[in-house]
Amino acid sequence: MLTAMRLAVALSIIAFATPAAAEPMDARIAALIPDLEATIARGMDAFGSPGLAIGIVTGDRLVYAKGFGVRRRGGEPVDTATVFQIGSATKPFLATTMAIAVDRQKLAWDDRIVDLDPTFQLKDPWVTREFRVFDLVAQRSGLPPYVNDMVGLLGGDQQAMIHSLRFVEPVSSFRSTFAYTNIIHILASRIVAQELGADDWNAVVRSELFEPLGMTDSSLTADAIESAANHAFGHRFAPDGAVEVPFTPSFPYEFAGAGAINSTVDDMANWLRLQLGNGVFEGKRLVSAENLGFIRAAKVGVSDTISYAMGWVTRATPNGRVVWHSGSTDSFGAFAGFLPDGDVGVVVLTNETNAGLADAIGEWLFDRLLGNPEVDNVALRFDAAMARFEASETLFARPANPRPLPDLASLAGDFANPIFGKVSVVEGGGALIVAVAATGARLRLAPWDAETFTVALTPEGRFAAMAANFGPKPLGFVQFQADLTGKFGQFSFTVEDGQSYLFTRE
Repeated sequence: MLTAMRLAVALSIIAFATPAAAEPMDARIAALIPDLEATIARGMDAFGSPGLAIGIVTGDRLVYAKGFGVRRRGGEPVDTATVFQIGSATKPFLATTMAIAVDRQKLAWDDRIVDLDPTFQLKDPWVTREFRVFDLVAQRSGLPPYVNDMVGLLGGDQQAMIHSLRFVEPVSSFRSTFAYTNIIHILASRIVAQELGADDWNAVVRSELFEPLGMTDSSLTADAIESAANHAFGHRFAPDGAVEVPFTPSFPYEFAGAGAINSTVDDMANWLRLQLGNGVFEGKRLVSAENLGFIRAAKVGVSDTISYAMGWVTRATPNGRVVWHSGSTDSFGAFAGFLPDGDVGVVVLTNETNAGLADAIGEWLFDRLLGNPEVDNVALRFDAAMARFEASETLFARPANPRPLPDLASLAGDFANPIFGKVSVVEGGGALIVAVAATGARLRLAPWDAETFTVALTPEGRFAAMAANFGPKPLGFVQFQADLTGKFGQFSFTVEDGQSYLFTRE
């Protein structure tokens, strides 16, 4: 999912210059293909990925494109026209539509958001007043990472997700610290559509980018990818083999410009050609070089080599700068990036959660083309994926000697939280269910230790597909809290990324 994703970002002004730079880029790419394909095969085997497609652009041409593996276990082979979800690799498309709106003087980068949307509100009044267009996709809001994504995952619509931000305590000062979020991009999507006079952001990206770039197989809904004759099926990463999961109608599509695009290697190659052409595609300028430069410039640092720009990640390497963004939904992975000084772009699409494979292939290729020190990107990314998996397993492992449960009937009742609204805790069949009134989501609580329970989404109704995407891993913990009289008047719902929501008995 979108929330599984961990970004690293950086800005550099190092010129593209290696000993091999005089050799034509397409020849250098061709020389790398045997090693690239061996690395892909090794990576797919390590990560258990059923399918992958890759494309490399240089000289305003797609010079290498190939599919590997299958769309699903036992299914048809992947090719360069196979449709995948690209997840957060959608974010540069959003930033580019913002640049187009600025080009047309429909927006200014320093416009205040409250002037464009008077309903916008964060908890800090000063930040609410000072939040500008250039803050919307720069990942430096001061809010917690992945803030309130759970609202959308449990069925909240776009308005509910945006509204929920006003209740969140900031965790850092405004514009000072990188923190990856998704919901603010929904607000950005709405503002772009509003100022360009479109019904929604989907209409904007179709008319402003898909159509002029000839991205005829790209789309923005679950129905569209499912109805495509040549589409991949998504798979959840697991160490013992990827598990096929169904599409959900809401995720990532309800997140709009944060992650809604479905695309192909052939289509994404044209997107990369636009980037390498600094806004020009087949002789026609779609967006100004000036505003593309603005969204590619670092806005907040993450490390000494990595920064986040606006919808793009930048990385300073010993021999040149890389601009890129990866994407991960619950069941697909993507990497799309380019060398602004080297005239080469790469797209990698997989039909498995991006546990690191798509990024590893993109990084491997760019490092080889830049002449950077060689590292085993696949091994590094796989080791990191396994460490995350094992840490999660450890987190949710039940204590060897758990304390006894309280009387379940004493925990039941009606509770409320300003973000999720009213919920009912009901006992049935020796278990507890938390029913979310606003969305219909039902959460099953499994005993963990005394008044603490693990939480899983029940596979019912419109949440059946989402529950399958989550798999057996819990969403987090629920802990009931007793007052001085012994009555359980509150409970906290803490998700794996650390965000916690307090519910009070009504």
